[in-house]
Amino acid sequence: MPHTKSTAKRVRQSEKKRLRNKAVKSHVRTMIKKVTESENKEEALREAYSALDKAVKKGVIHRNAAARKKSRLTKLVKETPSS
Repeated sequence: MPHTKSTAKRVRQSEKKRLRNKAVKSHVRTMIKKVTESENKEEALREAYSALDKAVKKGVIHRNAAARKKSRLTKLVKETPSS
């Protein structure tokens, strides 16, 4: 248990941020999974790019990590034969 008011507030704030970050990361993972599994990969890729960019803007993931994920997703979509 925190001993001071300021540490108690910090605990409350960090828990809120943890839950927000968890939701954003979950959304990003869902969008990435959609790219790998969906029929319309280009549309799913666009949504995944958007989710990654928003996560970077919110400070949830590092910009280089997002760039790496976007690069790998693009490579995956280009390698997949289109029907």
